[in-house]
Amino acid sequence: MLALDSESLDISLNSAPRTPVPGMIPRAWIVLMLLGGMPSLALMMRMAHLSVDLYGSGAAGFAIAFAALALIRWACRNPSGEAARILGDTAEYFGLFTAISLVGALASYPVAAFSHGFADAALHQVDLILHFRWLFWYELVAAHPVLQIAGRAAYSMIYISPAILLLHLAWTKQRREAHEFLFAIGIAATITLIAFRFMPAVGPFAYLWHGPIPYMPISELWQPQLIPHLRQHTAAPIDPAHLVGLVSAPSFHTAAAVLLIAFAQRQPLLRGPLIAVNIAMLLSTPVEGTHYLSDMLLGALVAFAALSIVARIRHRLTRFPAPELQSAL
Repeated sequence: MLALDSESLDISLNSAPRTPVPGMIPRAWIVLMLLGGMPSLALMMRMAHLSVDLYGSGAAGFAIAFAALALIRWACRNPSGEAARILGDTAEYFGLFTAISLVGALASYPVAAFSHGFADAALHQVDLILHFRWLFWYELVAAHPVLQIAGRAAYSMIYISPAILLLHLAWTKQRREAHEFLFAIGIAATITLIAFRFMPAVGPFAYLWHGPIPYMPISELWQPQLIPHLRQHTAAPIDPAHLVGLVSAPSFHTAAAVLLIAFAQRQPLLRGPLIAVNIAMLLSTPVEGTHYLSDMLLGALVAFAALSIVARIRHRLTRFPAPELQSAL
């Protein structure tokens, strides 16, 4: 029944004929993952006494963006040429990625509200065992403006690298790769949020640095400022335009970078630039993301888990195509 519903949903989303791609995760699965997450998000928000500012510029901006992407996708549902196909696929991929990111970021707020205590002592202890000195990295960056500029630029690539990858996949007709990347991002976000519930942290900047602040990283000090308010149900309505990073462990920046590197390796044209950019993002993550090294190792494990799940699904879909898959599932 699930397979039949998924197939119907996939057809309704795009009436254009598609050539079957062996082993491809159906787009309907990605949509169903999103649709399944929204009621959970709404329930968690209600239980945590949180709300979203639906009348501010942030919500309006997202609404306009989603409407524009949906309109483009609908207009290109029966592409008459290659340009229309690329435009339609790009709009679809961007819309799905943005929706996954938005739902995940919003969900981190109620998850933080349900958390208890902070895991900084344990995370820092792991760093010490690994001989990682976060203060050394911070002081190095604080003393060199060039590293600050480079670090901020690299850390912000989490918004740009996925767009470049998805645009390339749309351009080169790699729907299977695009669907796998989107599904992997969704899985990684889900695992990250579940783990975050059990290991909230204020981050090494708040935990280790005491005294005047010579340099404020991009992530600032949101965890120690906002998480207590979320737990006490005194937080203001959430503005989607000003979502802040609350998840220290596992590091989702690390998970995203590992996923981007893994998918970039399959693209000869993008391999070098995207891998270099995401390695730079990883190097910037301890300071700009105020992450422990242990956060990053956990984030890498999340990415490997997501890649493993996607690989198993691809194998399953390749082994049981079309009607055989429906009966197997």
